[in-house]
Amino acid sequence: MTSLKLPFHHETTGVLNAPVDAAFAHLDDFHKLSAHMERPSGMMAGSKMNIEIDEGGGRAVGSVVRMTGRMLGLQLSLREVVTERTPPRRKAWRTLDTDLVVIGPYELGFELRESGPATALRVFIDYDLPSKGVGRWVGRLFGGTYAKWCTDKMAADAVAQFRAP
Repeated sequence: MTSLKLPFHHETTGVLNAPVDAAFAHLDDFHKLSAHMERPSGMMAGSKMNIEIDEGGGRAVGSVVRMTGRMLGLQLSLREVVTERTPPRRKAWRTLDTDLVVIGPYELGFELRESGPATALRVFIDYDLPSKGVGRWVGRLFGGTYAKWCTDKMAADAVAQFRAP
């Protein structure tokens, strides 16, 4: 699949106290990687999303992941497709469609690099703002904050998972 040309970018890095294979196995699971979306949060105004994964388990190029939920009375949903999966180094996916209010189409992913006995993690997102409705204005105000929250949560959850004893 070709890469989308998206105007905004954010990334978060961290160090995982785990070998690269163990780190990839953990992050390859969308329920673990996107656990922050399945928990109520301030960023989601106390709401959460439900994650549905196809028979590929989100672990193959072409696998589709769907998230649905409600926030402040609005129905939210998105579908993502895995576009790249190169164990144990990199995985990326992008939206097929979305009706999120704060952020529009995006490409999201992670890269891992061995760093001695640990693994360096980089979580990245390239995104656009919603193109219509109230999302155009809400996205301008909060799109960057949401993108940062998303990559920060993914990285922080992974760091916590592999925190040194």
